[in-house]
Amino acid sequence: MATLTIRNLDDSVKQALRERAARHGVSMEEEARVLLRRSVSETDGNEMAKPSGETFYDRVMALREKYGAFDLETPPRAMVAGERPVFDWLDDE
Repeated sequence: MATLTIRNLDDSVKQALRERAARHGVSMEEEARVLLRRSVSETDGNEMAKPSGETFYDRVMALREKYGAFDLETPPRAMVAGERPVFDWLDDE
């Protein structure tokens, strides 16, 4: 991991970052990492960047609404474990 030092940061920006981090329950450093990561992902056109507030469940439900739901056919069980001969090729002699 790399280290980044930011000099000449306005006091108002630092205070806003401190307050934002407190609202999210994380350190100022973590909040800055999240903001930088999000900013860089958006400018690179990274489509994998997660929109704020959207969860995995929300994305799955959106796909389900778009393409619909379907049921998978469950194949019948042919044998129950313990009933099949595992070493039937061995002969006790």
